Amino acid sequence: MPRYGLWSSPFMFVLAVIGSALGLGNIWKFPYLVGQYGGSAFVLVYLACVAVVGLPLMVAELMLGRRGRHTPIYSLLRIAREEGLSGGWSVIGWLGSITGILVLSTYSIIGGWSMAYVFRSAAGTFHGLDAVTAARQFQELTGDPERLLAWHTLFVAVTTLVVGRGLRHGIEEAVRWFMPVLLTILGILVFYAHGQPSFDRAVEFLLRPDFARLDGYALLAALGHAFFSLSLGVGAMVIYGAYAPERVPLLAAAPVAVLADTLIGLLAGLAIFPVVFQAGLDPSAGPGLIFQTLPLAFGGIPGGQLTGTLFFAMLVFAAWTSAISMLEPAVTYVMERWRLERALAASLMGVLVWSLGLLSLLSFNLWSHLHPLGDWFTPGRGTFFDVLIFFVTGLLLPLTGLLTAIFVGWRMSPDTSRIELGGGWGYHLWLILIRFATPVAVGLLFLQAIGLVDLLLVWEAL
Repeated sequence: MPRYGLWSSPFMFVLAVIGSALGLGNIWKFPYLVGQYGGSAFVLVYLACVAVVGLPLMVAELMLGRRGRHTPIYSLLRIAREEGLSGGWSVIGWLGSITGILVLSTYSIIGGWSMAYVFRSAAGTFHGLDAVTAARQFQELTGDPERLLAWHTLFVAVTTLVVGRGLRHGIEEAVRWFMPVLLTILGILVFYAHGQPSFDRAVEFLLRPDFARLDGYALLAALGHAFFSLSLGVGAMVIYGAYAPERVPLLAAAPVAVLADTLIGLLAGLAIFPVVFQAGLDPSAGPGLIFQTLPLAFGGIPGGQLTGTLFFAMLVFAAWTSAISMLEPAVTYVMERWRLERALAASLMGVLVWSLGLLSLLSFNLWSHLHPLGDWFTPGRGTFFDVLIFFVTGLLLPLTGLLTAIFVGWRMSPDTSRIELGGGWGYHLWLILIRFATPVAVGLLFLQAIGLVDLLLVWEAL
């Protein structure tokens, strides 16, 4: 049994994994991708990519955590030594823990925006908005470092407080309350959207198969979302696996979590797009959909003040369930390494996340003119925020996933993984995927990040 306890039940374990995987991207990005790339045709491709990339890696990380029964760093170190391998494989745990902190430092900024918009909607500021005013409101928020700092601080403080209370009294209690509240809000929003005249149009937008829109870019979009949307590569699944009871069948629990994550994303689309269509707005607004397009939509429909408040509250809860899981690996490592109490370790890591978040926060206002990599960096505006997002999603996450697949698939003894996962056809299929399909797919994501895949697709189109 791990030093910090176990989940109280298999249900709580699965619910926590779902909460970790469910984040801001699932609420807006997945529905948007589904609608953009062919409806249910894209869903089928996405599920195939999940089967090749997301699910095998999730099972691998959960298995490493339960086998090691420790922090990601010490779990990898322990397993490597048991297998007679170099302790250098603990670099996977280091990469995951560091990446989790870096991701959280940017995630908290967007979580803060969501918190701000809860109160904006409740105050009725969306009523009668036009496109220019909606854009100006968002720019006023991001352009005010003091307001951003307040929301960023509050988001990090709540995350730190939850993790500081431990597994049973902090993380599990948060999951026990946050997830039902999130799902209840989602149910209310879908019920409201069902009464909109444009609900059928939204169903068609999301679920009508259009295989003509499936191309190389759609495949890469599905592949990327299958990897990035499941909290893989940030140590979260490893530490949650360390708390998993022995009786939990990981090969059965992980697919349940992935399917629930996908279903919630589709339901979010059924809640969002009827409102967007009813307001006569463009559903392909991409990232601007949350903070610019949706306020317009909520401001132009009956009951928009309440539904807008509920929607942004749902975003906040989704952000917190992911944020908690990203902070936990670093906190447990600090506890073990320096023999600190959990509350103090959580506070120190919370301060670190808060401090790193200042780089992203100031990138939208006082430091928006600073481009750390100069003309070399082309994605986005080249601010600290852009560079950090590219560094994490384009390099660190794929590298962590690739090393995990190699370690579990090729260096760890199959007997070891079979002990944790059991035998049968499910195990043998997983082993084939983690050895062959997953490394190739994650390698494609890495090549896409450095621009080689996009270059090949453009060349093929010509």
